[in-house]
Amino acid sequence: MAERTGGADRRTVLKTLGTAALVTTVGGGALAQSLPAASQGARSPESPRIRELFNFGWSFQDGDIAEGKNPDFDDSGWRRLDLPHDFQIEQPWDKTANRARGFKTLGTGWYRKTFKADGNWKGKQVLLDFEGIMVSGDVFLNGKKVGGTAYGYLGFESDISDVIRYDGDNVVAVRASTGGNSRWYTGGGLFRDVHLVVRNPVAIARHGVFVTTPVITADSAQVAVQVEVGGLKGKTDAVEIYTKIISPQGKLVGETRGFVPLPRNNLPTVETPLPNLAIAQPQLWSIETPNLYTAEVELIADGKIIDRLTKRFGIRTIEFSKEFGFKLNGKKIFLQGIANHHDLGAVGAAAYRTSIARQMDTLKAFGFNHIRTSHNPYSESFLDLADEKGLLIVDELYDKWGSTRAWSGSAPWNDIWFDNLKEWIKRDRNHPSVILWSFGNELQFEQERWNWPTGDWGQTTYRIMDVVAKRYDPTRKTTVGMYPARAKGIIKANPAFTVKENIVPPELATITDIASFNYVWDDYQEYLKHAPDMIIYQSEAVTNELAAPYFGMDREKMVGLAYWGAIEYWGESDGWPKKGWAYSFFNHALEPFPQAWLTKSIFTNEPVVHIGVVDNEGESKMWNDVMVGQKVISSHWNRQDGKTYNLYTYTNAEEVELLVNGKSIGVQTNDMNVRKRNTIYWKDVPYAPGKITAVARTAGKVVARHEMETTGKAVALTIEAENPAWKADGLDLQYVKVYAVDAKGRRVPTTPGEVTFKVSGSARLIAVDNGNHWSDDLFAGNRKVLHNGFAMAVLRSGRSPGIVKIEITGTGLKGGIKTFQVK
Repeated sequence: MAERTGGADRRTVLKTLGTAALVTTVGGGALAQSLPAASQGARSPESPRIRELFNFGWSFQDGDIAEGKNPDFDDSGWRRLDLPHDFQIEQPWDKTANRARGFKTLGTGWYRKTFKADGNWKGKQVLLDFEGIMVSGDVFLNGKKVGGTAYGYLGFESDISDVIRYDGDNVVAVRASTGGNSRWYTGGGLFRDVHLVVRNPVAIARHGVFVTTPVITADSAQVAVQVEVGGLKGKTDAVEIYTKIISPQGKLVGETRGFVPLPRNNLPTVETPLPNLAIAQPQLWSIETPNLYTAEVELIADGKIIDRLTKRFGIRTIEFSKEFGFKLNGKKIFLQGIANHHDLGAVGAAAYRTSIARQMDTLKAFGFNHIRTSHNPYSESFLDLADEKGLLIVDELYDKWGSTRAWSGSAPWNDIWFDNLKEWIKRDRNHPSVILWSFGNELQFEQERWNWPTGDWGQTTYRIMDVVAKRYDPTRKTTVGMYPARAKGIIKANPAFTVKENIVPPELATITDIASFNYVWDDYQEYLKHAPDMIIYQSEAVTNELAAPYFGMDREKMVGLAYWGAIEYWGESDGWPKKGWAYSFFNHALEPFPQAWLTKSIFTNEPVVHIGVVDNEGESKMWNDVMVGQKVISSHWNRQDGKTYNLYTYTNAEEVELLVNGKSIGVQTNDMNVRKRNTIYWKDVPYAPGKITAVARTAGKVVARHEMETTGKAVALTIEAENPAWKADGLDLQYVKVYAVDAKGRRVPTTPGEVTFKVSGSARLIAVDNGNHWSDDLFAGNRKVLHNGFAMAVLRSGRSPGIVKIEITGTGLKGGIKTFQVK
């Protein structure tokens, strides 16, 4: 362990292979000079590991192809495409198909890619690394099965070293199936990234770098690095591990080293903890300042670097307690979140980084700080972005435990849960955004429903999984989302549900590290009388209750909440023609409904007022023992003369005055009742063309204002682009939004008509959308009917820099042209 003393480094070098410890140095600019000469001489600009993105140049065919795996199969008639790709979103909507699965027919798709191997790969490990196959799939190389997944939300790597050909073409073939009993829209196919990896036989194992920060103060942070090395089975080779830590600004701030110890007991991999190092004046990772450090790990043998891998991490503390709920870096944080499924609107489940980023940016703009990954691991890009943007993640593995109901896997849950849990924890444990592991969702209310008969409402199953999780990550707590039921499985349909003596928390909730309850926020205080040590998190809150689930919690002592379906998603429809969940704050194109400003009023300190006019009362119904629904509300003042309208003002101010054309309709105070707070109802407001204005005041002072104005007839289309730094990497997207406007440039949401998009240059059009969850239209083609005066095009960049031009024309409306540069 190196220690800074009087301006000099004091080093201890231990060369015994029986221990991991060698040398750790800490300091500032002198670090580069502190390396032993032998290690400096071993450095090479050439990377000992190749990790190549394998997303480009695939062929695809929908349907099951009997000979699809054969290398000499003629796929010249197949469609050419690049990944990520969701073939299910391209299929026609089918009224007779399963509404839970988004009215899409279940089936199979095949992918093929031809490549040549580099002769320099001989003698090395060559791997194909799939981040997932939806819903399950098999991988073949040159006709031989080399891997696959039974649970497509998690990745795997296939060793193709013994199958690869160096004297001709190699053909990768992938069969993807959307079968299974999922309760929601899953998407289908190669929906995440694929990489080709070439490494030496002795190398850092899959997800083999684990960085923790066990002690953090204002002046210093201890960093602990553990490295798992593979390829040493039966070998006694001396392998040194050298790790350097790079600051968020790219400066070297610490290093540590050690040897893979002996004896190795014939293990396929060896986990080696390195001596802790100290980082001076650590830059903490937080919601406001998501600082990220990088650990660069090298393996050295015979004076040569044989492997190198980098892993980002954050320095931060997380604490949970029944006294304060949750703290990040010692500061109380209340989780203000969303629990959604993983699809991304018009691109379906395809995990485009840009699509994920715009979703996160939208949520943060409205005050959200948290996402629960319901009910499966999300993509690696998702967690990378959460790290970068400062979002707090509850990372969830499953919906249900067991194979008899609601199981999307192609193998029995009982057979694969251990490997799934291990892959999941090791993949995600370095992400500072991940604050809590969740093993599952809504599974404790029927004793043996899931074919995992422990006889104790899931308690034994949880304890087993908890032990495994903490084996691979002892730094985080664990949880399970509870169905809104009582102890002994009493559900709402049971008359005993409302009997006071039965308002007892489910048995499983009383033993999990964190007690996660879906809904039933008004029972939490009663639950605590029976289990006072519970640390409570509302893992799902219903949007139909607006702000009540938030204000109804003890926010000083509880962890937080996640609104279910706050963004529309595909599947779990309650009936045709609705294509999915639509009781939301944002539509699937991320256009906010007026209710979104309610969330902003409760989640931020910024003064907010926003008018929403009731178009109709919508619907409400029982869903999973919870009353769900939503009024149809819009924010425009193009209405019918002579009629009156009911409306809401969403505000965090003390009072709101409503005016029509300058004439006061009245003043109402913000009711502090938890079921009404921040939501002021105005009945029978007379319509008159002109302006309607909401003026919000606190302590007599105007703090916010929202005004809507009657517009003229739409005459043109305006174009708004979201991505100012569009990259020519073949993956980056540009979202181009189009609005109908009048002669004064004001949006006219009542405008009908069709928009046509024409794209040329260094990009291609991959989807068109209008945010209408009820539409039977698909997202392919270049035309889209306006919905609420809105349409949108999604463009994917090419792999060469250049100019992109998009031309937009509309029915009876002046069109426009916009040019972009992709770099």
